[in-house]
Amino acid sequence: MINIVIDASTLILLAKTTLLKEACESWNFFITGIVEKESTIKEDKFDAQLIKNFLVQRKIQIVHIKPSIKQYKFQRDFNIAPGEASSLVLAISKSFPLATDDGQTIKVCKILNIKFFTAIHFLIFLLQNKKINTKLAMIKLEELKKYGRYNLRIIADAIERIKIRR
Repeated sequence: MINIVIDASTLILLAKTTLLKEACESWNFFITGIVEKESTIKEDKFDAQLIKNFLVQRKIQIVHIKPSIKQYKFQRDFNIAPGEASSLVLAISKSFPLATDDGQTIKVCKILNIKFFTAIHFLIFLLQNKKINTKLAMIKLEELKKYGRYNLRIIADAIERIKIRR
């Protein structure tokens, strides 16, 4: 299984769309303590409860890192939140790809040549590897469209990729 650092944006999207279970069966996810707090703070929400459950089951691993100058520099220079900055630091330190749906963090990954994935990437992978079927993939894409802030071009591309799998 591939090791991936995942930030709160993607973790919450996978939980909201109930794709987190299938994703955790295919990848080893690592989060920072900040991401744990960000993704579970709304304790009454389904996605926060699901994430907590996966943390208890150790299907998602927490890596506690101390705040660093590099993290603060990412926050300041690229205008990203502490969770995304800590996830970038962890991904770089472990040489793992980063799962993020935060637009600004994606730009940082491109600038720093860090491999990244979004929730849509996970959806397409799960479909290609027959973990979900085409009908379910379309339903989950609609949910991602509802919960995420995706450009219409990205959604259209995902629809085409799903249709190819029919």
